[in-house]
Amino acid sequence: MAVAASATLAGCDSGINDLEQFVAQTRMKHQGRVDPLPEFAEYETVAYAETGLRDPFKPNKDITPAETTVATASTGGPRPDAGRRRESLENYPLDSLKMVGILKQRESSWALVQDREGTIHRVQPGNFAGQNHGKIVKISENEINLVELIPDGISGWIQRQAQLKLGTGDEK
Repeated sequence: MAVAASATLAGCDSGINDLEQFVAQTRMKHQGRVDPLPEFAEYETVAYAETGLRDPFKPNKDITPAETTVATASTGGPRPDAGRRRESLENYPLDSLKMVGILKQRESSWALVQDREGTIHRVQPGNFAGQNHGKIVKISENEINLVELIPDGISGWIQRQAQLKLGTGDEK
């Protein structure tokens, strides 16, 4: 048995020489070089002198967006009616709705509005449309005028004018 083991080991020894030779040749072919790390400029610290400046982490209540009315909780401005039942056109963004026509009967008029699924809805002043509590205030031959209520970011609401024009789904 000792003779068989020594014969087996002698056969393995010759196979290792080929492997060692292959590894040596491969190392000779692929002499890698790593570039040195780039040098970065030293970071300079700057002292922040906050004297006389507004705290950037508190809301600025002095900002009033152009062409809007700011209503805060303290002024009792307009707010959406939380108890009001939502209408079907309030499930769609205003820019996905399209005014497709108008109906008139004596003194009454209704606008026809198409939603993105193709359903036509009949609306009149007082109805709501869009996802920003948009109330229809006026219907004319070519457009529907709405007043939307959007949050102002400081616990109040802003009234914004919007329109749906005949033949387009664009909000302005």
